[in-house]
Amino acid sequence: MSDQHSFETLAIHAGNTADPLTGAVVPPIYQVSTYKQDGVGGLRGGYEYSRSANPTRTALEENLAAIEGGRRGLAFASGLAAEDCLLRTLLHPGAHVVIPNDAYGGTFRLFAKVVKRWGVDYSVADTSDPAAVRAAVNDRTKVIWVETPSNPLLGITDIAAVADVARTAGARLVVDNTFASPYLQQPIALGADVVVHSLTKYMGGHSDVVGGALIAADAELGEELAYHQNAMGAVSGPFDSWLVLRGIKTLPVRMDRHSENAAKVAELLTRHPKVTQVLYPGLPEHPGHEIAAKQMKAFGGMVSFRVQGGEEAAVEVCNRAELFTLGESLGGVESLVEHPGRMTHASVAGSALEVPADLVRLSVGIESADDLLADLTQALG
Repeated sequence: MSDQHSFETLAIHAGNTADPLTGAVVPPIYQVSTYKQDGVGGLRGGYEYSRSANPTRTALEENLAAIEGGRRGLAFASGLAAEDCLLRTLLHPGAHVVIPNDAYGGTFRLFAKVVKRWGVDYSVADTSDPAAVRAAVNDRTKVIWVETPSNPLLGITDIAAVADVARTAGARLVVDNTFASPYLQQPIALGADVVVHSLTKYMGGHSDVVGGALIAADAELGEELAYHQNAMGAVSGPFDSWLVLRGIKTLPVRMDRHSENAAKVAELLTRHPKVTQVLYPGLPEHPGHEIAAKQMKAFGGMVSFRVQGGEEAAVEVCNRAELFTLGESLGGVESLVEHPGRMTHASVAGSALEVPADLVRLSVGIESADDLLADLTQALG
């Protein structure tokens, strides 16, 4: 399918070729491990074993590349599986990585507890400041890692500015685009070399699948990643691939509603006397607002805020919420609330990435905004 089509059209049609046998308009779930060969080495469509390739996963991977504007998309069993493959492809013992001072706890754990044991060093930098990123780079830096908006403090990084830093350093720029989704933000167009997603979140969109993705800006890197994907084996299964592909079809309409609802939630929180700070890039007072407005179509569905009374008060807000379900993860049609310090970001306690104890994170769903506002009002007391 031509890349000249609109995002909404690509989300529905890219990779979704009608089944040649039956004409089914939705790609079938090829729940199969191996494929009959027409003589030794005579593969039908290049398929021999589903770790290496599966038609349902191929459909998803083609769709991912199209909607992110990349040359190669790859689907994995989880977001962390995708990150692990990427790091083992790009790094080697003795290499160095610059990571954000605000990142997903699982990503930090991967660097601090797994990759570091392999002889890879990392430095922490405030990626919202390109000068700070530049200062953290050394002659061994191979990767600069960015989350924007970041998890859970909703920091914003100027992707184009940090891409310039990476090019000058001879490093790859990796952008975790999970919070924004490709509908709201296109990192490759802004200079990123690789985009990372937890497909579990907005791409799947219904809290019913776990998956991850890498999208490479150039074909050569895409081939290297595909080699390691096959060699390491943490691939997305056919049913999981099918679920994500189905979710992506409604990504644009869902993200519009997520963003609209989150803006209303953020506005309510800014007026509440028990809220001491609201972290949402759509607010004019957010330090990254102008950059976010420049590189994002809208500001997304994630809102974090801090409350009076410290950690216990934040935990109580989470416990009193009713329509906002207390749970980890994000990006589903239903609204979620969590306490990052005790839940998703417990692994960063005591590190430079430790999050404030009085922080509450919301994944604002697509329910009635009025109902969500009423629930938050009662939860805050």
